[in-house]
Amino acid sequence: MRKLHWLFMAVCLAVMPVLQSCDDDDGYSLGDFTSPLWATVRVTGNAFYLDCDVWGKLWPVNIDMDWYEPVDGQRVLTMFNPLSDKYGEYDHAVKLLRLQDVLTKEVEVLTPENEEEFGNDPVRIYHGDIGISGGYMNIIFLQNLPSNTKHRISLVRPQDDAELYAEDGYIHLELRYNDYDDLTGLRAYGAVSYNLSSLDITSETKGIKLKLNSEVNDEVELTFDLKKSGDNAGKVQNLDLSKMMLN
Repeated sequence: MRKLHWLFMAVCLAVMPVLQSCDDDDGYSLGDFTSPLWATVRVTGNAFYLDCDVWGKLWPVNIDMDWYEPVDGQRVLTMFNPLSDKYGEYDHAVKLLRLQDVLTKEVEVLTPENEEEFGNDPVRIYHGDIGISGGYMNIIFLQNLPSNTKHRISLVRPQDDAELYAEDGYIHLELRYNDYDDLTGLRAYGAVSYNLSSLDITSETKGIKLKLNSEVNDEVELTFDLKKSGDNAGKVQNLDLSKMMLN
């Protein structure tokens, strides 16, 4: 079935209209490419597309991706060459230049019984490296790598809904990190994306307040105003996550 998918995409690419010059504002050039962007994998039949936080629904025309096993709901960082707009039911047809899976997790409930497992060790996150887009909270950080045991990073909510949905109009969450006392001093980038769909976010929700234990600033609380979604997207870098040891 996978071979049929890539054959179909090859045919699609062959019949696509010739691209206009990059001097034409209405077309794209094969030399055009995006910066790294957050997206969600959506599996459809024996194929998949990307639901990009910025560009919308992307249909990949690559015929050389037998190495990639798509998982529905998987978050990714991607770079691509846009080829055309309004491609069938998709917003764009694209040639994927880079596709990197990112650890994708749900919001978990913090209880007295599991608080020790979630831990509260400090984590190094630079300014602007936490953002909210596409219904996810996306976090990039510099991990102090372990020697053996994968670290755990969790986005947690309180048991009590009154604490979660506080009177100030914000949803109150915490980022918890457990390094299991396994630190080497060697650093590498890590990334994680949390699905926020389990939260009751309405038109009345002002935003999200996030507590975390920062290596640099100790205990801090960050505020994300959902009315200013463009200000919350965060910055995305061209990352190598191959050394990350995280779950």
